[in-house]
Amino acid sequence: MKKFGISFLVLLIIVVSAIGISSTQKTENVEYLRIHVRADSNDESAQAVKYKVKDAVVDFLTPYIASITTKAQAEQKLNELLPQIESVADSVLRENGFSYSCKAKLDQENFPTRTYDDLTLEQGYYDALILELGSGKGDNWWCVVYPPLCFTGDSDVQYIYKSKILEIINDFKSNR
Repeated sequence: MKKFGISFLVLLIIVVSAIGISSTQKTENVEYLRIHVRADSNDESAQAVKYKVKDAVVDFLTPYIASITTKAQAEQKLNELLPQIESVADSVLRENGFSYSCKAKLDQENFPTRTYDDLTLEQGYYDALILELGSGKGDNWWCVVYPPLCFTGDSDVQYIYKSKILEIINDFKSNR
């Protein structure tokens, strides 16, 4: 009876541990909506055009996202704009001599931990606007659409926070 009790306890620990591990592996981060631009390849030209596409899409989206106050609104607006987002990206690709196109979609995927000055987004699953350029097999670029963290610059990206929500969060942190 003692062996059965120990065996049962060990089995129970294994099952509980497995459930705990699987639940921590897919932590969904519901308050953020990210953007992910996947280059066609790692060729220098494909990587360079990825940043041009990113700049054009961010410029296109900024006026729409600037007035958004909830993630649900951001998702709805991005869903409405998917054809225009693809058109903006395709235009940049054509202007730069590429024959492949962009496929834009909203989906959920795993992102690594990323720090933007004093804001750290932990590794986990996030809803994201995904732009796949051509095969989408090259290195990628990502940031946050909501709350809107707007950015400028080239591959040495500088981040400029323009989010009212982020300002409120920072004010709250400083008044503690």
